[in-house]
Parts: sequence; structure tokens; C-alpha cells
Amino acid sequence: MAGAGEGREQPTMLEKELISSHKEHHFTAGEVVRDVIMGVSDGLTVPFALAAGLSGASAPSSLVLTTGLAEVAAGAISMELGGYLAAKSEADHYERELSREQEEIITVPDIEAAEIGEIMSNYGLEPHEYGPMVTGLRRKPQAWLEFMMRFELGLEKPDPRRALQSALTIALSYVVGGLVPLMPYMLISTAYDAMLTSVVATLVALFFFGYVKGRFTGSRPLFSALQTTFIGAAASAAAYGIAKAVQA
Repeated sequence: MAGAGEGREQPTMLEKELISSHKEHHFTAGEVVRDVIMGVSDGLTVPFALAAGLSGASAPSSLVLTTGLAEVAAGAISMELGGYLAAKSEADHYERELSREQEEIITVPDIEAAEIGEIMSNYGLEPHEYGPMVTGLRRKPQAWLEFMMRFELGLEKPDPRRALQSALTIALSYVVGGLVPLMPYMLISTAYDAMLTSVVATLVALFFFGYVKGRFTGSRPLFSALQTTFIGAAASAAAYGIAKAVQA
């Protein structure tokens, strides 16, 4: 019997050693990257199109710069507020669903337990396989609640600091992106020459940003770079053309 017991114990110890030695490296900053992408992409595109449009209307560099900086400030504040409200709404939604699910676990536990079985059956498990799990969760209400929030509703508990972090990340990213197309207007007095330099600088920045975005999001980096560059170029070309048409 002792030999049989040792035979059963040894694989378990080996599995523990393998788990402890195995370090997984998953990318866990998805929300931050999403905020940076949102801020930088809009920051590069909107001031770029505005500056191109004003240059097309033969505005001097000083006016383009002043208007562009005002837009960057207003855009950063607007996107900061939007990011904050979006993250706050997400947190409020989670809390409402948490309270509702907690109440259902207390008032209709059998129905909620049946829902656990339904969830697990979707993964191909049979009743005799997930039955002990249902029993175990019913003995641990907090774990049961967390299970239902994640697997029934598909909701993860948001970071309480998420709203403020999101707002600041988006706003800062927008400012960084917006300064790229405006920088030539700070250094070159002739609006047309500044616009040409701005076009080159911004397209290079869009290509680089699109490539990095593709690497982080798991899509094809080169395709992402070309797509981002095309969108920014199309926006600025449209603004420039409209300004020229109105001026004519």
C-alpha cells in the first residue's frame, strides 16, 4: 500500500515542481495600450489635418501654430473627460451587476447553481464531472459570486484607479501625438514650407506608430503601419483640399 501511495504522490510533486519552474509571460497592459493608441492616433491625425487645412487657406505659421495648440489643448481635455467617463461607467456597470448577482445567489441559489452546470456543459463537461465543482462553489459564496461574474456575465473586476489612469493616459498621449505635426510650425516661419515638413514628419510618425501598434495588438505590423499612415494622409489631404476649395 505504501508503494502504491508513493506512486500516486510522486507525479503530483513533479507537477508542482513543473508549475513552479514554469514562468508564463503574458501581456497584461492591454487597457493602457488601448488608451495610448486612442490618444496618439487622434493626436497625430486631428491636429495634422487642421494644420494642413489652415496651410491650404494660406494662413501664416503663427496662426496655424496658435490654432493647432488650442486644438491640442481642447482635444486632450475632451478625450481625457471621455476616457474618464467611459472607465467610470464600466466600473458602475460592474458594481450594479455584482449586486444583482449577489442577490440572486441568496434568493434563488438553486437556479444559480443550475447555471454553473450550464456554463460548464458548454465546455463539454458532463454532470458527474462538474457536479463536485458546483457543490464546492455553493460552500464558498464569494468564490461563487466571482465565478458567475466572470463566466456567466463575462465581466472582470475593474481597477478602482482605472478611470483616472485612463483619463491621464489618453490626454498625455493626445498631446504627444499632437505636437508632432505642429513642431515644424514652431521652427519654420513660412507656412507652406512648414506644412511640407509637417507632412513628412507626421507620416513618418504615423508609420512608426502604426507599426508599433501592430506589434502590440498582434496584427500584421507592416499592414497596420501602412493603414495608419494612409488614414492620416487621407484626413490631411481632405482638409487641405477643402480649404483650397473654400478659398477659391
